[in-house]
Amino acid sequence: MKFKRVLIKVSGEALAGDDKFGVNGEMTVGVAKQIKEIVDAGVQVAVVCGGGNFFRGRTGGSIDKPTADYMGMLATVMNGLALQDSLLSIGCEAKLMTAIEIRDMAEGYARRKALDYLEEGKVVIFGGGTGSPFFTTDTTAALRAAEIGADVLLLAKNIDAVYSADPNVDPNAERYTNLTYMDIIEKDLKVMDLTAATLCKDTGTKIYVFALKEEGNLMKVINGENVGTLIQ
Repeated sequence: MKFKRVLIKVSGEALAGDDKFGVNGEMTVGVAKQIKEIVDAGVQVAVVCGGGNFFRGRTGGSIDKPTADYMGMLATVMNGLALQDSLLSIGCEAKLMTAIEIRDMAEGYARRKALDYLEEGKVVIFGGGTGSPFFTTDTTAALRAAEIGADVLLLAKNIDAVYSADPNVDPNAERYTNLTYMDIIEKDLKVMDLTAATLCKDTGTKIYVFALKEEGNLMKVINGENVGTLIQ
């Protein structure tokens, strides 16, 4: 097996599926099944959920940027709860930990406790972003991956790899198999935000971009099959 401990960034859109908004139960269970498959194979798994299927932090109108970002953090907790329940429903132990304290719904984030859960074979879901506004869930994923010593940060996307342009718009877009951190920054490839990419570069965290919606793809990534783009 190529990776023993991974952090998976699952976008809110991935959990919404074709519904585009909210949580699609079938899609979420499908994600949970792929996660359980690699957990059963002995991989330690942490997850960061996005919140774009409910709310994105934004400016404008009567809501200021920090408040909008806090609303987005709550959206990630909603997705974390949904994924946790889906995992539990198929017999996979999971713990939701949040950067913002919500005692009745989740545990507060504590690095050493998270590591203990991973060692016990439990899936650890990180919700609530970093707990501070102005940081995206990409940055949260890069930060938590470094904190837990993940072998790789897996970016589950709706497309199967990194391309030079949107392949749905440009049929001549180049598909990349291998890239460097600097390629992401210099080519402005929109894989993740600049803060997250720089953090991965500084901590040496490998990034692998792939399509989670393809059944069995997560296990293929763990086994080292070429189904996406490796960034290192």
